[in-house]
Amino acid sequence: MSKLFRYTSSKKGMIISLSVWLVVMLGLSFLAPGARDSAVNTAGEGLPDDAPSVVADEKIKAHFEDNDSLPAILVFHDPEGLGEQGITEVADGLKAIEDLPSEQREAIKEVLLLEQLPPQAQQSFLSEDETTLVVPAELKKGLEMEEVNESVVAMEETIQGALGEGIEVSITGPAGISSDALELFSSGDMVLLFATVALILVLLIVIYRSPLLALIPLIAAAIVYEVVNRAIGIGGTNGWFTVETQALSIMMILLFAAITDYSLFVFSRFREELQRVESKYEAMQLAMSRVGEPIFFSGATVLVAVITLIVAIYEPYRNFAPVFSVAMAIILLAGLTLVPALFTFFGRRAFWPSIPRTGTENVAKTNKVWGKISHAVTKKPLVSGVAVLVLLGLFSVNAFQVNYSYNLLQSFPKDMTSREGFDLIEEKYNPGEVAPTTVLVTAESALDQETVESLAQQLEKQEHVEEVTVNARDFLSDDETAAKLSLVFTGNPYQHEAFDAMEKLRENKANLLDASGLDSGEHEIYFSGETATNLDIRERNNRDTILVMTLVTVLITIMLGFQSRSIIAPIYMMATILLSFSAALGISDYIFKNIFGYEQMSYRIPLYAFVFLVALGVDYNIMLVSRIQEAYRKLSLKDAVQQGISRTGGVISSAGLILAATFAVLTTQPIMELFMFGFVVAVGVLIDTFLVRTILTPAIILLLGKLSFYPFGKNKETASRVEGKG
Repeated sequence: MSKLFRYTSSKKGMIISLSVWLVVMLGLSFLAPGARDSAVNTAGEGLPDDAPSVVADEKIKAHFEDNDSLPAILVFHDPEGLGEQGITEVADGLKAIEDLPSEQREAIKEVLLLEQLPPQAQQSFLSEDETTLVVPAELKKGLEMEEVNESVVAMEETIQGALGEGIEVSITGPAGISSDALELFSSGDMVLLFATVALILVLLIVIYRSPLLALIPLIAAAIVYEVVNRAIGIGGTNGWFTVETQALSIMMILLFAAITDYSLFVFSRFREELQRVESKYEAMQLAMSRVGEPIFFSGATVLVAVITLIVAIYEPYRNFAPVFSVAMAIILLAGLTLVPALFTFFGRRAFWPSIPRTGTENVAKTNKVWGKISHAVTKKPLVSGVAVLVLLGLFSVNAFQVNYSYNLLQSFPKDMTSREGFDLIEEKYNPGEVAPTTVLVTAESALDQETVESLAQQLEKQEHVEEVTVNARDFLSDDETAAKLSLVFTGNPYQHEAFDAMEKLRENKANLLDASGLDSGEHEIYFSGETATNLDIRERNNRDTILVMTLVTVLITIMLGFQSRSIIAPIYMMATILLSFSAALGISDYIFKNIFGYEQMSYRIPLYAFVFLVALGVDYNIMLVSRIQEAYRKLSLKDAVQQGISRTGGVISSAGLILAATFAVLTTQPIMELFMFGFVVAVGVLIDTFLVRTILTPAIILLLGKLSFYPFGKNKETASRVEGKG
């Protein structure tokens, strides 16, 4: 590493480094596809083959070849009431589906045509207040997300165009939700990019009042973004890994935030060294000899954290690993080569109008604000440390009270058609009808309708089950060894009550069969549908969250041991970061519930927030502790802590503010999951920056005394002098 830093900081190395990055960027821009070219949205997918719901789907396909479909529910609503005339208009609107282009029409497997039903049957689809009418439909399963979206949009627009005034149609159910999900996850990327760039630019100019200091990190980020974008595009296009649209949005935020962080770490130390030596090349060599290793370990911890996601069973988690690993590896390489090369190229001009001059007083020493803060913390470490510990502990308690949602619809804006349709069904009907569960019973010999109806009666007796129906037309398979039933839960099929009821049904399968007069040794029951799928997701999410969090904690603690060359330091560094994460989760949930009115948080947020908050939070602890250790070789521990806080205070606080603000940009997105993720990470970064790094970690170091960096030792030449002062 020392050789690398010396080379990239030399005149020749600087030129070669910049040239290589520019050539690679331009070459990939012309020759490689972008990441978006192969991006997909896998929301609600990604369970392993042995998951019960996946097994059930395969069994249904095997016994009912024509059953492979994606349900959709057409919701017609007129606040003035539909009546017979309204039903007639809806029936005419449904006939307009025949006018769709062939591609969209072929994707629609079946739509119930009301005109073919007698009046009494038509009335059964009408709500009690006669303002809403639902019509079931099916799309062919196995369609690409784009095909689902095109078919749903075309069907909705065509039907709406054929309806009279006052009647609105919304398409919900799995097909409608998938269609809206694609539109949401694929929109707003350029807005997000420009908002991120503009925010970083403004913050850097306001904080440092230097145009070049604001532009250099963005120049580096732009080069790295293009390289990362094309590298991920190559991997996704060639099928080496899956590229998720949501992963790309978060990756872009991480890239700009990390490059800006590394730029601030480099330039702050570069400025100090320019006040000591005349040569900009020598100044950068000295700067990188001090901050190069912390930057390496900062980036490496993030890289290790995202690689750890590969052990997840749930595919959306696992898909994040290669995308973020590729991005972070390139970001880290840029932080060690491109960023210092750019600052070396501009030299002292980068700091205009406050150009550092050789022999002038060090800026860090004259920072009165951080000098006062460092003095206050070191004067009463026990009081300040306990105060922060209690505060974060209180926030953390609420982290155990979080309610998690598996309903993708809750991430949608209220004006999305699939959510509007679902809300109408929830208000006018039993919400369980949005996504009924298919129950499959198989036997070694032929089944009959009487036996199947007996099973239906037993199922209806179970808790949270509204009704179970048997379609007299096609409930039996061709060989009569399998039968399917439709089960509707009493409440929302995407809520925990339905998941728990489904779990009990699975556990009591043998008892249900025996009570129905079926031999549990010769018969089997399978459950398929949204509720069964989300139950499997919940179980695997719990497993993945515990496993990944444990591995990340252990691996990063080991890495901190190597970085700090200490046994004790990694323990309290990691403990403070874990406390920061739980506090951020707890306080965010409190704000979501009491200010924004969101009662539940997406189930994926804790794991994603943990990976990023722990990995990014380590950065500031590493920078602080490494600076304290550097000073501790020449000073007493108290003086070393004071110097560490004061000299890193400005740059780390600036980096923390920019990092938090960058992730906060995600709160502008229309997807609730991204909003909550960005909010939690932003809060966590601010806690790390202003409470953990500024107060808690220094207080712990002072209270532990000589044990703080055990077995880290002092410089032999100064050890006796410092110990004597102590």
